[in-house]
Amino acid sequence: MDKSMLGDLGTLPPEDQARMSTMIDQLQIRDSLRMYNTLVERCFTDCVDTFRRKTLDKQEETCVRRCAEKFLKHSMRVGLRFAELNQGAATPD
Repeated sequence: MDKSMLGDLGTLPPEDQARMSTMIDQLQIRDSLRMYNTLVERCFTDCVDTFRRKTLDKQEETCVRRCAEKFLKHSMRVGLRFAELNQGAATPD
């Protein structure tokens, strides 16, 4: 979540501004960890079939790399689209 989306926090007392900033930071960390965990679970489930060795074989490694790239590109694209929609909603027509 972008802090600029909350509007003018300058009207709040300094203690409330600090509290809101801390809360936003915690939400951003939580969302980042959730995205990372989803990525790991999805790519592992899709790409790793057996536990023959301690390391990934070439096919599994390639699959995980492609999966991660697709997931991150998709997440970036969705984030950009939401930002565009948010800017469009913020401007009066």
